[in-house]
Amino acid sequence: MALCGANGTVLKKVYEESRDEGMVTTPSKLEKGLPRQTESLCPECVKIIPATIYADKGALMMKKDCDEHGHFEDVLWSDVELYLKAEKWAFDGVGIENPQVTNATTCPTDCGLCNLHYTNTCLANIDLTNRCNLKCPVCFANANAAGYVFEPSYDQIAGELKMLKEQRPIPVNAIQLSGGEPTIYPRFHDVLREANRLGFTQIQVATNGIRMANEPKFLDDASKAGLDTIYLQFDGLRDENYKKTRGVALLDTKKKVIANVREVPKERRPSVVLVPTIVKTFNDDQVGEIIKYGIENGDVIKGINFQPVSLSGRIPDEDRRKLRYTLSDLVHDVEKQTGYLTKDDWYPPPFVSPLSELFSIFAGTPKTSFTTHPGCGLASYFFLQTGKPPLPITRFVDVEGLMEELWALTQEARGKRMLLLTKVKAFRILSRHFDQTKSPDQMSLVKMRKILGSMLTRGDKQGVSEFSWATMYVGAMHFMDLYNYDIERVKRCGVHYATPDGKIIPFCAYNTGPVFRESTEKKFSVPLEEWRKKHEA
Repeated sequence: MALCGANGTVLKKVYEESRDEGMVTTPSKLEKGLPRQTESLCPECVKIIPATIYADKGALMMKKDCDEHGHFEDVLWSDVELYLKAEKWAFDGVGIENPQVTNATTCPTDCGLCNLHYTNTCLANIDLTNRCNLKCPVCFANANAAGYVFEPSYDQIAGELKMLKEQRPIPVNAIQLSGGEPTIYPRFHDVLREANRLGFTQIQVATNGIRMANEPKFLDDASKAGLDTIYLQFDGLRDENYKKTRGVALLDTKKKVIANVREVPKERRPSVVLVPTIVKTFNDDQVGEIIKYGIENGDVIKGINFQPVSLSGRIPDEDRRKLRYTLSDLVHDVEKQTGYLTKDDWYPPPFVSPLSELFSIFAGTPKTSFTTHPGCGLASYFFLQTGKPPLPITRFVDVEGLMEELWALTQEARGKRMLLLTKVKAFRILSRHFDQTKSPDQMSLVKMRKILGSMLTRGDKQGVSEFSWATMYVGAMHFMDLYNYDIERVKRCGVHYATPDGKIIPFCAYNTGPVFRESTEKKFSVPLEEWRKKHEA
């Protein structure tokens, strides 16, 4: 299925109509139901080929044929019912008003962001370096393996930050400093300060935590410079996990990061999100333990974002079946290993699009909308209760009814500027779908209305902060590989990379598929030995 046509005509029309109506979110043009057609890539030659997505024995499957390399099949979700539930909540964003590539004809090869793209940049990765203080076999970026060093200058990084703020209609507000290991970048704290100066409301770092564990002053200085979140690589609670994936025992290091963050003054203390890469037969039996550890340290850890492994390279069918771990595998494992988060508690990121639309109406300007493909990820929130099991928000809020009514309210309110009446109606909708008799002690209807009111009328982070510090986020993002590649997902990707040459590229085009990482890094790199001579002399 080609939604956009050869010249992006359909998307351009959708965008122009939506912009005229003040919309940032629209019902999705994504074809739904099974079986259906999409476009994928050949795992051997990476040529664009047609693919069929279909149900088989309760699972969501993809099959495709390359004229040269033959037939390929893989499982996308092990639970097709869970996928079909997620698919119902598909929304499309209104695209990019000022794309860097304006005449793209083919996704994902004409990239950068282009006129074929549906979703604003929800989170921008900025690679500070491909150097690292570890040698992990599962890493996307590794100077030792690549044979060159990619480490943009501070001015280049500052230029990337400025470019992200110039994205329209929605300037980028959330960035992640990544790598390699970004904390070894020579001007790491200067980058934090510049991002803070430019007004990014969410500044996080994806890190192995080694410097933050061993250098408390480094961590303290980062908090002073504006670091909001530590996106901590965390592969479980057994040292053998780290020995296999990272080459060294790191569990004590991870725990020390948590302890050191706890020592940072509360008014500027960054939150921690644990990021476990999950591989079937390796650490999938620990997802419950990881969540339990997060709860035990809930004063510091505010989220867990599981990442089922993306399988790179040529992998035989039998080995792939053994290793493949899908989003629905995670959901079922969490239910079995915790007992309080069930299959019914998970929703895809675009589920909250009605809220984004409502926030945009009140702000009078477009706000970030998480209109990713519903197959990209799942998430849930639960409230932490002293002496009681965690309580998922779905136990006392009819979240589906709430979002349906809020979406209808946005259609009614658009363009009318009757904000007080709209706010009253939003409160009434919340009241209808909130069960006070089942809510946790710290979250009454009055407090929920106060939080919603703060988010609607002030537009600052206070309302979001009040909600997030009372809850824990548990989510998962399954980045694609060549066996499960769906180009419709790339068009809706919300996690992007900024590059020194002024491009913004979706995650699954940067690291897989066309692998724009390789061409970008080589363009701005120096040979490893040359770098060593210059810096280690």
